[in-house]
Amino acid sequence: MPDDLRRKQPEDPNKININQAWEVNYWCSKYGVSKKVLENAVKAVGVSVKEVEKWLRNHGYVNTLN
Repeated sequence: MPDDLRRKQPEDPNKININQAWEVNYWCSKYGVSKKVLENAVKAVGVSVKEVEKWLRNHGYVNTLN
């Protein structure tokens, strides 16, 4: 099934899918980081949004998260 291009948020808000370009763009925009930083975070801690947020915070990429 093709992607629904009208989506504005990830289908599963608890996981980051780095294989979907629109979803990578969503998370990069949300956290204010580059694709490479997001990929590094996912590689380090997995796809859990909470774990990625912790990793980004601990590595100085974000001070506070929405």
